[in-house]
Amino acid sequence: MVMFALLLSAAAPAMAADGSRILGVWATGSEGGRVEIYRCGEALCGKIVDATRLRANPDLRDVRNPDRSLRDRKLKGLVVLRGFTGGPAEWKGGPVYDPESGDGAANGYLTLRRDGKLEVKGCVAAIFCRTKVWTRVR
Repeated sequence: MVMFALLLSAAAPAMAADGSRILGVWATGSEGGRVEIYRCGEALCGKIVDATRLRANPDLRDVRNPDRSLRDRKLKGLVVLRGFTGGPAEWKGGPVYDPESGDGAANGYLTLRRDGKLEVKGCVAAIFCRTKVWTRVR
């Protein structure tokens, strides 16, 4: 799944309070997906920058979106994480979106683990949650 799942080195650097250690490109572990986490105003956001299917067809669209009016959006550059604040090791925000399944969640959580991997969790109604582990690419 492109949005939810990513390798950071075994020795994770200390997390900066400003969130700079979470910035960068993360492998989602699904379909060769890559999501870039970047600053968006005072918060952090994440957008799709690569995937196996995108290399074959860079014009792929968000065809699994349950909202028919959004199905024409290009996947490359699509924001899948929005409005995350906190740190240095945990952030809260949302929404989060998985274009592979078309699932979204109003609330999300990002947790930088001691091993340097990033847990990406999306929750609906605070009790129905799905977590993926992403690994740093750069």
